[in-house]
Amino acid sequence: MAKAKEKEKGKQATMAARADRHAYYEASVQDTESELEFVSETFEELTGRKLLSIREDFCGTGNTACAWVASGKKHTALGVDLDREVLDWGRAHHVAALKKGARDRVSLIHGDVLDTATEPVDAVLAMNFSYYLFTTRERLRDYFRAALAALKSDGVLFLDAFGGYEAHQELEERTEYDDFTYVWDQSEFNPIDQHMTCRIHFEFSDGSEWRDAFVYHWRLWTLPEIRELLLEAGAASATVYWEGTDEETGEGDGIYMPSEQGDADAGWIAYIVARPPGCSDVS
Repeated sequence: MAKAKEKEKGKQATMAARADRHAYYEASVQDTESELEFVSETFEELTGRKLLSIREDFCGTGNTACAWVASGKKHTALGVDLDREVLDWGRAHHVAALKKGARDRVSLIHGDVLDTATEPVDAVLAMNFSYYLFTTRERLRDYFRAALAALKSDGVLFLDAFGGYEAHQELEERTEYDDFTYVWDQSEFNPIDQHMTCRIHFEFSDGSEWRDAFVYHWRLWTLPEIRELLLEAGAASATVYWEGTDEETGEGDGIYMPSEQGDADAGWIAYIVARPPGCSDVS
């Protein structure tokens, strides 16, 4: 009995046992500064005015929503997500950490992005490929209709997407950080229906690991499909923003521009920017 307790005590002392999966996810997956910089600059280019209000769909912990309100005294944000536990974590760790004025300008809502009505906003963000959980054309089209309806008349819908020939493979990719390794695991892929199961694992410097910290069941949507469904949902336009290439390194340069021509890379991430019905870009 003593040995069992000692073993359990040792197990609880590992980095994996002490880990907070949301904190490690944000450290390895999210870059709110770069994302919001792209969103705000692109919004101003398209509309001719400053971005003030956003709605973060599939917001999870609301990290992006909170970063937005913290970056400007006139900024407001809504976050919508179905997972109450994750929202509660975000309220405790992100909303509570804001100054009082900023806390009053953000709201994390427990609800379904398909039918949660909110005040019209300047921009809707659906990032980290979260909308891939809609695995039929009908459901994804319904989501795009709902997202476009949540915008002001001149608003902008921002999506990200990933692809490349490695996206169709079953593989694991490891990214090392100071005291842990982020593992992206494409564990299953069916080329007939494009359905895939992706997992996130964390491996720690003490040798412990957290398998299946996050698990996603997605459809790997292609850019033509996404654009077609946006237009079918009523979008006035659906533009792909493709990342440029650093001439010295041959890697992405972090600058995304409107494009109708992409590179056949092993892996790429792009943005899709859509406008609501009847909207036109500033010339």
